[in-house]
Amino acid sequence: MHDTIIIKIGGGEGINLDHILDEFAELVRSGQRAILVHGGSHETNLIAERLGQPPRFITSPSGHTSRRTDRATLDIFNMVYCGKINKSIVEHLRAHNADAVGLSGIDAGIWRGTRKDAIRSVEDGLTTIIRDDLSGRVEDVNVVFLKLLLDTGHTPVLTPPAITHDGIAINVDADRAAAATAAALGAAELLLLSNVPGVLRDHTDPASLITSISADNLETARDAAKGRMKNKVLAAEEALTAGVPRVIIGSANGDHPIAAARNGAGTHFEGALA
Repeated sequence: MHDTIIIKIGGGEGINLDHILDEFAELVRSGQRAILVHGGSHETNLIAERLGQPPRFITSPSGHTSRRTDRATLDIFNMVYCGKINKSIVEHLRAHNADAVGLSGIDAGIWRGTRKDAIRSVEDGLTTIIRDDLSGRVEDVNVVFLKLLLDTGHTPVLTPPAITHDGIAINVDADRAAAATAAALGAAELLLLSNVPGVLRDHTDPASLITSISADNLETARDAAKGRMKNKVLAAEEALTAGVPRVIIGSANGDHPIAAARNGAGTHFEGALA
């Protein structure tokens, strides 16, 4: 599976999905084995507001941000991620002759993990413990099933949620889920593409892009990352640690964002971690 690449498209505001999906379909038609992972945070926020369930977020003591996920939020999450966004992506890819199959991490137990028993959240300088959140992280990937799809010419389009080993749906970070998928499949590359150009030394200045990070210098990226970028850097580190040789954090926008990222745009992480 070392010829497989994993491409994760973020769900933030301002991403032109048409361009990147056109390019992804072209990549698949060329014979490249690929899995697409997507988010949907912005669309979920909009629909949650309309449904009278405004989104809430948790910031951990280390600065990592995640969605507060109760059962009502998870229902909206399923509606938007697994329904509206996933199926519209599959529709687009199939219209461009890519044999896409849209699935969540729940289906066939593609992404399995453990729900967090307790989450520490910092708000107004105070740390509280949350024990009823339906979130966790991917620990196991159904490699046999994904290989079956790829070997028969199908292109998986994957989205959270994941599922616990005892059958409970959990919200998971899509960047880290993509990293776990790349690691499990022994992928050649992991691309994390979103509405930012990469890791910035100054998150307000696109010109401060860090273009290259070696495996033994990850502290540079950790120190620079702010907000959701912390999750992407953590995902990159997890993939590298598991043996994925190259991870790119870059922009999902532009005419050919995948080619741009693979040809040097964005922040490139390379080299195995001990």
